[in-house]
Amino acid sequence: MGDKTRILLVGHGAREHVIAESLKKSDIELFSFMSSKNPGIDALSAKILLGKLNDFEKLQKFVQGLNLNFAVIGPESPLGDGIADELVKLGVPSVGPKKEPAKLEISKAFCRDLMTKYKIPGNPEHIISSDMEEIKKFLNQNNEVAVKPDGLTGGKGVKVTGDHLMNDKEVLDYCQELIKSGSRVIMEEKLIGEEFTLQAFIDGTGSHLVGSPLVQDHKRLLNGDEGPNTGGMGSYSCSDHKLPFVDDKTIKESIQIMEKTVDCVKKETGQEYKGILYGQFMLTRDGPKLVEYNVRFGDPEAMNVLPILKNDFVEICERIIDGKLNTLKIKFENKATVCKYLAPKGYPVDAKPTEVIVDEKAVQKEGARLYYASVNKENGKITTTKSRSIGVLGIADKIEIAERIAEKSIKYIKGELYHRSDVGTLDLLNLRIAHMKKVLGK
Repeated sequence: MGDKTRILLVGHGAREHVIAESLKKSDIELFSFMSSKNPGIDALSAKILLGKLNDFEKLQKFVQGLNLNFAVIGPESPLGDGIADELVKLGVPSVGPKKEPAKLEISKAFCRDLMTKYKIPGNPEHIISSDMEEIKKFLNQNNEVAVKPDGLTGGKGVKVTGDHLMNDKEVLDYCQELIKSGSRVIMEEKLIGEEFTLQAFIDGTGSHLVGSPLVQDHKRLLNGDEGPNTGGMGSYSCSDHKLPFVDDKTIKESIQIMEKTVDCVKKETGQEYKGILYGQFMLTRDGPKLVEYNVRFGDPEAMNVLPILKNDFVEICERIIDGKLNTLKIKFENKATVCKYLAPKGYPVDAKPTEVIVDEKAVQKEGARLYYASVNKENGKITTTKSRSIGVLGIADKIEIAERIAEKSIKYIKGELYHRSDVGTLDLLNLRIAHMKKVLGK
């Protein structure tokens, strides 16, 4: 078997493809558990298992005899189902939190209650309720609100006054719909500002937290931030690892919010949070407010940060597991990145699976990187599912060059696919900067 580090990767999307690529920069053996055959991950793996990611019986049989050093869990659902707990029973530690700490994402109520109980800054005004009278009272007091179900929504279950809900009746109808489905309603003040993402490596201790370059995602389907919400149509990061509308004070405050959260999760659950923590923040007039936590890398945001990581990612994973992240100096290249997602026509409402033809060599020749998402490879053919299909990444010294690289490479991907051509453009970035100035009254 040799002395190579042997790693299990769980998940089959573009996020997991870039994780696999990052792990394989070291001389390791990769074993992958996927629900569909991602051609990118398949090509990097010594052995794969296809199945439902919560089929722990199947996973146990796969893991036995592999002599794994550790696992990296990509998506949130298996973490919520307790995959990290199951793997520990098999002697395999995970980069990814156990079931109880994973509630930070799995239950929005758990997250808000934790922030309230421990007085963690950045917590918006909110209520958690199934009582329509209480909900009406909060709505009357706040006028504009965000309404969220308690569980996972894949980035699409949150509805906001003015964007998705046009009047009080629509707000209350949606609340009743959630209550009928068995979910409590989380109703929050509508946050006005610009969103940004801070992804961090966590080894269980808040003060050891290491942040990565800030990223801004684009949730809306269509150019100009029009259309329905999606899982994310693309994202960008800047060469200085900040965003033009986010200052150092805001970054420091956001990191402190995340550090305190990590320590309070341990107080609340008795378990350390080990893995990746994704903080989605809104920069408002009152500073950064937490929109939500994700208990894993973002998709697409993982594609913005991992390819420019200077360190050995395997070593980072080992230090996360050992609780020794503070002994490592983690650095990223001073490069801008732009990721554009291609999705099948009709996504996210009524997408039709379609065959795609990808000229990988031509994409690479343009200087771009390609990451397969929700596709399946059978008999040499790549077909899409009903979700996002392929992420294309440009990396350069300047954001406008990175955007051009990503955009030009898309012509080498043939099929009934749609993408946002404005992600990462200076025009869109300038609109965000102008919006933030207006919010701050500058």
